[in-house]
Amino acid sequence: MDIFNDLLKFSVVDIIDVFLVALLLYYVYKLIKGTVAINIFIGIIITYLAWRLTEFLNMELLSGIFGGFMRVGIIALIVVFQPEIRKFLLMVGSTNFNRRRNFLKQFSFLKTESADETNVDAILSACTKMGQSRTGALIVFERNNNLDFLSSSGDEMNIKVTQPIIESIFFKNSPLHDGAIIVSNNIVKATRVILPLNNEKTVPKRFGLRHRAAIGVTERTDALALVVSEETGQMSYFKDGEFIVFDNTETLKSMIKADLT
Repeated sequence: MDIFNDLLKFSVVDIIDVFLVALLLYYVYKLIKGTVAINIFIGIIITYLAWRLTEFLNMELLSGIFGGFMRVGIIALIVVFQPEIRKFLLMVGSTNFNRRRNFLKQFSFLKTESADETNVDAILSACTKMGQSRTGALIVFERNNNLDFLSSSGDEMNIKVTQPIIESIFFKNSPLHDGAIIVSNNIVKATRVILPLNNEKTVPKRFGLRHRAAIGVTERTDALALVVSEETGQMSYFKDGEFIVFDNTETLKSMIKADLT
């Protein structure tokens, strides 16, 4: 009876606690859905629930086994889920930064001189032309997460974005066409950048290495990625490790501009 009475004592703090745990689990699930890590995550949840149940029922032997596993296993979990933990922390930091930046935009006297907006029109015009000639391209848009750790794998640049520049970089006989380029504030920061490939998520057969690289970099950071297929000439847009569907170039242009704001 005492246990039953304790369960009925549900305060506002308890409701907030349950809500925050549910929110945390939702974001964790969102990060690892579509990967092999989802099975590990489900296994952890089942093990944790079994531990709490045996503890509630005063099953000391089983409770001790499950409890020891949960305490020691946390170290192994950090290693297993290292990419997901890193992305989660990046996502939290980026969300806070975005909110703070958007808040400051409301006050004109707090505004500082901002960098040039990325010339999305020029980039899409170049991609359309490259698609017609079946020229492959991979363009990464830097947002809040600094991508210098990726830029160092390629050739450092400091070139203003224009349509001829983009086309010349990815020209098939150009020494710079291999790999990705990173664009930040209308500047091409680096070319021939090597991006991390996604090997876990199921990717449609029509997607090649450029698409896998686009998924990989947008999974690990808050960057955006635009791919021109060398086989089909079609453009693909990636955000948060997902392929974003769009109807036409104008729709894509609006989406990229909104995401870069």
